[in-house]
This record gives sequence, C-alpha cells and structure tokens, in this order.
Amino acid sequence: MNSQNKHELIVSGIHLDLTPSLKTFVREKADRLFRHGERIVRLRVELECDRSAAVGMQFKAKGHIEIHGPDMNASVQADECHKAVSMLIDKLDRMLQRRHQLHRVKRNHPRAVELNAEIPKAFA
Repeated sequence: MNSQNKHELIVSGIHLDLTPSLKTFVREKADRLFRHGERIVRLRVELECDRSAAVGMQFKAKGHIEIHGPDMNASVQADECHKAVSMLIDKLDRMLQRRHQLHRVKRNHPRAVELNAEIPKAFA
C-alpha cells in the first residue's frame, strides 16, 4: 500500500497460492475503489480456486468492504483468476457509486418536518 493511502487491504487465497504478481494486481485494481474517499475502512478480497472435475478450473473472487454504514459484499466467478478480480472490482465500484448517488439524492431532497411550535405572526 502507498504511504498516503490509509486504507487497509487484505488479500487471502483459499486453495490457491498467492503469488507476488497476483497480490500486486489486486492492489492496483483496489486503488480504484479507494478513490471513493475516506469512507472505506477496510477491503478484504478472497480468491478461491475450485478444481472439481465436473466444473473444470473455476475461480471465485469475494469482496467485503467495511464502510461507515452497512458493509458491502460481492462475489463473482470466472475461468481465470485475473478476470475474476477485475469483475469483482468493477462490481464493487458500481455498488459504491450507486450508494453515493443514493446518499446524494437523499441529501438534495429533504423531507418535510412537522413542528409543534406556534409561529409568531408579524404585526402590520
């Protein structure tokens, strides 16, 4: 991670050896998510390899974003590990953009509030 980046990134492999190049690839792709500002506390990426005979070689990438508010989870499956990571980052990016857009719409459209106080009348 960069020294200017205060976000925590955890990359783990299940039934898969993580090579330094794969870790670097995930880190470079995850930098795109961290541009959303200081809202992301921690990003956890799990890469899993399924070698069952019926399916062939399948890679599953799971992402878990710890954020101020409800956490976000996503999962994708592909036949290549790098492709699964790219698809996962794209999906998480869309989720963060949608969340930001919903908060912005909510912020710009305030709801009416009922007050139980009397409003003083102006003297003419």
